[in-house]
Amino acid sequence: MLKSMTGFGQAIIENESHRVTADVKTVNNRFLDIHVKLPIEISSQEITIKKRIQSLLKRGRVDITIALTQTAETSYEINLPLLKGYLKALQQIQVELNLDANIDLALVTKLPNAIQLTTSSAPNQEITASVVAAVDQALAKLTDMRINEGQELAKELSKRLDLIDEAIPSIENNIGQLLPVYRERLQKRMQEVLPNTIQTDDTRFAQEVAYLAERSDITEEVTRLKSHVLQFRDLLTVGEEVGKKLDFLLQEMNREANTILSKSGELSISKVALDIKTEIEKLREQVQNVE
Repeated sequence: MLKSMTGFGQAIIENESHRVTADVKTVNNRFLDIHVKLPIEISSQEITIKKRIQSLLKRGRVDITIALTQTAETSYEINLPLLKGYLKALQQIQVELNLDANIDLALVTKLPNAIQLTTSSAPNQEITASVVAAVDQALAKLTDMRINEGQELAKELSKRLDLIDEAIPSIENNIGQLLPVYRERLQKRMQEVLPNTIQTDDTRFAQEVAYLAERSDITEEVTRLKSHVLQFRDLLTVGEEVGKKLDFLLQEMNREANTILSKSGELSISKVALDIKTEIEKLREQVQNVE
């Protein structure tokens, strides 16, 4: 089943002592790029969170934010040696630079490790379990949204493929009419270049027409294009990472369309090939958001 790389999921785990909120958002990216934002109290859980994300997602930028609120009474301990050293340094700066400034208590308390939870108030196994549960639930909601988005993407991609399928027979029907066109084109060119007194060799003329037709034959390109469309359709039903494969197929489809354009030189075929290239480009834009 096709999955989009765009999605959002949120989960809240709450009990008498704490509340954990997990918000996860994903957007398209060529590779899996995970960004975790945690409060310092549970920073040790970052590796665990990343592993759970990696087990579910294969591509996309992932931003996950975890918020922890202690609803039970907590106690803190003050790192006095750290604060004394900091204040001593501030006082020295004031003296050396002859500054008249008051020390901002709020600024002092924001120093890293200046105020910490006491051991008895530090995150325990219960909080760790809540963090993991919130992450898993948020990822589950994210996955559901990515699947729903993927189904809509699959419908849009299928419509574009239908248009290409409908256009290909127009090219195939014109392939059989190319030989008379090449013969007429070559004969007209010879009349423009050669004097009327020079007689043309019918055998050589036929050989040149055959050579021109062989060089301009697009049967193989059309066959490969049809094959790529079939492979593309098959991948839309596969329940795994297919974005890179679809992107590769689109490159091949575009290559075949370009070759058809350059080899045929016939207006009716060129117009259809250009229409196909337009649909391929629209497919490429949509595929950029497929996991």
